[in-house]
Amino acid sequence: MAPITCHILDTASGAPAASVNVTLSLLSTPAASCPPKYVEVGTGVTNKDGRIAEWSSNFTIEDGQVYKLRFETWDYYKGKTFFPYVEVPFVINMTDGRDHYHVPLLLAPWSYSTYRGS
Repeated sequence: MAPITCHILDTASGAPAASVNVTLSLLSTPAASCPPKYVEVGTGVTNKDGRIAEWSSNFTIEDGQVYKLRFETWDYYKGKTFFPYVEVPFVINMTDGRDHYHVPLLLAPWSYSTYRGS
């Protein structure tokens, strides 16, 4: 299993969101820099369960790293959404003993929510 995973649930339809392009990027400059610069780590497309089964490349995580998931929601909703994409930045904090980070996205055409999963 990859150290970072994600999935999307379409709360408007009550089903997983399949065929959504997702990009995972790593912050390569200090977070205080303007604008922050991210480097792509991997890409994937959600499967029928709304999950990324496998990223396009393997990677490792380290404490203190900042990542960003970008979900391409425009194509999924065929342009009928307020959000052309959703970006979710988060920091790796290994002091809690976890070495896996799961980021669920609860998505609807006019709203979204996210949280740290398990």
